[in-house]
Amino acid sequence: MQEVVFAESRPYTLGVELEFQIIDHQTLDLVPRAPALLSKVPPSVADRVTPEFIRSILEVQTGVCASVSEVDTDLRRSITLLEKIAADHNCLLYSASLHPFAEPADQVLSVGDRYARILEELQFVGRQFISQGLHVHVGISDRDAAIAVCDVFQAYLPLLLGLSCSSPYFRGEDTGLCSYRTKLFEALPLAGIAGFLGSWQAYIDEFDLLCRAGIIREPKDLWWDIRPSPAFGTVEIRICDIPLRFVEVLGLTSIIQALAAAIVEGIVMPRPVSPQLLGANKWQAARHGLAGRFCDPLGLLPTATQPIGRAVHELLTLLQPFFDRFDSQGLGAIHALLTGEISAEKQRRMMKEHGSFSTMITTLQDIYWHDEI
Repeated sequence: MQEVVFAESRPYTLGVELEFQIIDHQTLDLVPRAPALLSKVPPSVADRVTPEFIRSILEVQTGVCASVSEVDTDLRRSITLLEKIAADHNCLLYSASLHPFAEPADQVLSVGDRYARILEELQFVGRQFISQGLHVHVGISDRDAAIAVCDVFQAYLPLLLGLSCSSPYFRGEDTGLCSYRTKLFEALPLAGIAGFLGSWQAYIDEFDLLCRAGIIREPKDLWWDIRPSPAFGTVEIRICDIPLRFVEVLGLTSIIQALAAAIVEGIVMPRPVSPQLLGANKWQAARHGLAGRFCDPLGLLPTATQPIGRAVHELLTLLQPFFDRFDSQGLGAIHALLTGEISAEKQRRMMKEHGSFSTMITTLQDIYWHDEI
């Protein structure tokens, strides 16, 4: 039996991981230039920029941050430096969860035994998976609290997905979904909704079962939408598409930190809920974004069933004491999404107005650093 130790961490600290597309400055297609860009990253930020599954993606990650303000500073430093390196290599960083017209067959796999092993198993399913996501780690004081956070938080993950949907196009077609990345990801084994865990021991029993069966080797082989991350002493939220703007990353991180703290401090008790209901709520977010329907599985919100956008508004109101307590940022951008357009809607509007993926990409790439639109 493999021992899994939940590491010590300071409560509610943060770690954020952002995956960027690397696109050619002229063609705006994905290009496998990650190794070239990585070779120019200075030692001062070498631990902040890492390769991903394919060579047209790079991940930017923070260190352990005490606040969203620290996340802001940490990410800005790394991203702006990486943008300069990309420009020197005639390419751009693009923030969306699917490139609108890239072909999976044209992508080049990153070097590494783990990547090769995964692709060998996944075959065609894995070759389609050229998507990018936002992952946020929240420090939790102990392993039992981490399981409780996973069990409650998963019921409200569709609200975060609805806010972040940015993948309506795939291989040149409108998929009809606001987050097609979500459906691509669900095709992978052990991905998606984790279900009710109940206790640390139950999590360990499941982990041991899968290890003995030869299905997984380590905790990070469980590609759930939310999962314990024992090595870091965190809970990792993995549901989100990549937001269109940097300030939206901060807003989503603020919500995640506040909700995790609220769960630890007893805002609602974990209990099993219908997996069909969890799946239906997630589908509504992936299909319709903030216009989808959300049925509150745990009764946390004042309204039982309502549009996702209104449910987000109720959640923000409920979490206000935690926003006041923490150094929260980006919430203005979240409120703007509730009355404006999420990334998927902006992409569709741009295509309706211009009929050009190239115009859509360049226009949206130019507003990444805008605080208000």
